[in-house]
Amino acid sequence: MGEEHIGLEQAVAANRLAWDDSARLHQGNALWQELTAGFARTGYSAFDATMTRTLEGLELQGLSGVQAGCNNGRETLSLAAFGAERCLGIDHSAEFLKQAEILKGIARSDCEFLCADIYDLPSGIRCDFDFAVITIGVLNWMPDLDRFFQAVAGLLRPGGRLVIYETHPVLEMFEPTSKQPHLPAYSYFSEAPAVVEQAITYDGSTQSAPPSYWFSYKMSDIVMGLIHAGMDITRFEEYPHSNREAEFDVYQNRQAQLPMSFTMVAGKTAE
Repeated sequence: MGEEHIGLEQAVAANRLAWDDSARLHQGNALWQELTAGFARTGYSAFDATMTRTLEGLELQGLSGVQAGCNNGRETLSLAAFGAERCLGIDHSAEFLKQAEILKGIARSDCEFLCADIYDLPSGIRCDFDFAVITIGVLNWMPDLDRFFQAVAGLLRPGGRLVIYETHPVLEMFEPTSKQPHLPAYSYFSEAPAVVEQAITYDGSTQSAPPSYWFSYKMSDIVMGLIHAGMDITRFEEYPHSNREAEFDVYQNRQAQLPMSFTMVAGKTAE
């Protein structure tokens, strides 16, 4: 893993290629089998207990939602379990969206999926969603956090809410596969992206893949990015559990416990 400076368009294109290349590794595995079996049942949700509690507290019945960075659509489809309607999932990986369409068919859902660059959304896209969702890892694939939040905020109606469930920035300081995983390996204030030349998997397996770019952000970058996008933070909670790949479980249940994930809810300023 190395570091270098890279432009927005180059990073977006490289990350799209890496995600498309990795999609084949996410179909046919144990998680895929779980999803296909799950969405065959009414009311199934792929969200974990933390995100479930967060969404239940927002009373989404009858509301429209959009997910930025929806991957294979499992979470966009899961919003129906909370009563949400007219939902849209956006991702720039056409290969993952093919999987989303398969799951949509199994779930018999009427949600929609859009293959698009969040930094260059097509004209005519809806901009009156009641809420938006961002989940695990999405922020770190974004080369310009302020522009990303502005794009997401632009999809919301005035007063619409954004729900974030992400890895805690402090966790980005550590390398779980190193010989000394509990010693900080990276600066919290690092600005250059990490260059990753491994396939994007969730189960700890490793395969070579086209290079992708992973951006570390401070918590203040996230907070200020939301403020710059005209969002008011109404809820923020930190958790001692991991929502990352399995190798990060080494940081759980420690006497000196790291913050490992967080949820945040923000509302778009009413015009």
